[in-house]
Amino acid sequence: MNTPVKLVIFDWDGTLFDSVGQIVASLQFAAQQFQQPLTDEDAKSIIGLGLPEVAQRLFPAVPELHADILQSYSEHYVANSTGDQWFAGVANMLEALAQADVKLAVATGKSRKGLDRVLKQTQSMELFAATRAASETRSKPHPLMLEEILTQTGVQAEHAIMVGDTSYDLEMAQNIAMPRIGVSYGVHTPEVLARYHPLAIAEDVADLHQLLLNQVNLKQAV
Repeated sequence: MNTPVKLVIFDWDGTLFDSVGQIVASLQFAAQQFQQPLTDEDAKSIIGLGLPEVAQRLFPAVPELHADILQSYSEHYVANSTGDQWFAGVANMLEALAQADVKLAVATGKSRKGLDRVLKQTQSMELFAATRAASETRSKPHPLMLEEILTQTGVQAEHAIMVGDTSYDLEMAQNIAMPRIGVSYGVHTPEVLARYHPLAIAEDVADLHQLLLNQVNLKQAV
């Protein structure tokens, strides 16, 4: 990528926030309350989608239970996720990017209520120029949330990078020809992420930090 980088858009769960384990546990708890079978792998596979899409994917045979299952999931997650936090090194990475005059944004499958809660928890609301949650737009991999972030920030797709740990993140960016970086420490494997032709796949936050700084340095050299 040799165009100026003006904006980095991050997925939240599994990319910035160490919450995958609790999401899986809460989904399984909710499934059990309604006698619905759910494996760890199936629960992990839908992380990144909006909640209505999660219910449709995981429980297609019982649409009448979707609202109750999602309510049970949400209540369990909020009650048990107090230990969730940023992955080690994320705070430093975000601060370094902000100091390099790169705009930051979030595009997540969380609800707006859930996103606002964790932004407050991490005291990071002011770090992000824009945030979009699946409850207020189209779910990934549809690119609408990215298009809305680009409109709000005044940045064109070629000057932005999407960072995420799932195929949904990278496919969403690919759909509007936005450069993208995968991270392999979240949900999907490097083999899955590679199908969407990312600029790179980071093994950990330190690797991601360096990859992004390299892109910013390219910006400064242009």
